[in-house]
This record gives sequence, C-alpha cells and structure tokens, in this order.
Amino acid sequence: MPRNQFERTVFALITVVITVHAFVFYSVYVVNGESLRQMAGTASVLSAVSSIGGIFMFGRVMPVWSVVLVEFCIAFVMECVYGGPLSFRLAVKNFDPEKTHPVIFETAVICSTVALMVPAMSLIAMFLYYPYGNGFSARVALVQWLRLMCFNFPFAFFSQLFFIQPFVRTVFRAIFARKRGE
Repeated sequence: MPRNQFERTVFALITVVITVHAFVFYSVYVVNGESLRQMAGTASVLSAVSSIGGIFMFGRVMPVWSVVLVEFCIAFVMECVYGGPLSFRLAVKNFDPEKTHPVIFETAVICSTVALMVPAMSLIAMFLYYPYGNGFSARVALVQWLRLMCFNFPFAFFSQLFFIQPFVRTVFRAIFARKRGE
C-alpha cells in the first residue's frame, strides 16, 4: 500500500497510534488488572489506577498519558526502523507481490510484523515495567519476558490481522486516494 517513505511513515504512525492505545488498555485491564485491583483494594481497575496515581514504569508510578507517550515513541521508532522494513522483506522472501493476491501478501506482512515486533516490544516492556524495587534478577527478567510474549502474541496477532490493520488500511486509502487518483 505505501509507495514511498512519507507514506510508509504515515502508515506506521496511524498503526502505532492505534496499537499503543490498544496495548496499554490490554496490559492494564487484562494482563495486570487483577493485581492492580488487589494492590489498591478497589472494585475496578480504573479506580485502582486512579488511587495508585498511574501505572508502574521505570520502577515508579507514572501517569497513564506518560506511559502511552513512552510506548508510542518506542513503538514508532521500532516500527519504522525494524518491524516495517524487515516484515516486508520476510514476506517478499516467501511471496512475489506481483503474483500473489494482495490479501495474501498483506496477511504475510502482518504476520511477519507480529512475529518480529512482539518479542522485541515484549523485551522492551519487560525492562520498562520490571519491579526494580526488588533488585534485578536475570531469571525474573527472562520469565517476565516470556510471560509478556505469551500474553501479547495472541492479542497482537488477532487484533492486527482482523481489526487494526484493516482499519488502518481503510484510513490510509481515504487519506491518499485523492492524491493517487484512485
């Protein structure tokens, strides 16, 4: 879909804005919701986040907006430098974009992106959310990373394949359709 660097950057920007918000919501409510509720002694996750004053990141409590901003910056750089270019190369290794149906090729790119980005972003998230107050342990870090990958992979795969990427492609087409004369 994107034909030049500007379009690839816009595509990545739209994707990351949606994906980061989805993942922050997912990680706060689904992955860590029960522990946040128990820690704060509240009935809802939203009440827990409010009473704690935010979310733990870098070993301290930070407001939710700053967590979203940090994750957005990291994910955008990772998508532009690592995920996007490598996923396209992986898809091209297995499918010829000229001969393969566009849906199949786009699906291969999405699957490649998920396969590359989930381990990388889970590793980064492990360092961002590691409980540094207890000291650092390589074993605990490895377990946290594997745990995050197990939680994140199914969510990333299904949300990207069936919701986020179809929506992003629709928005992208709407933005660039007049410019291209489509």
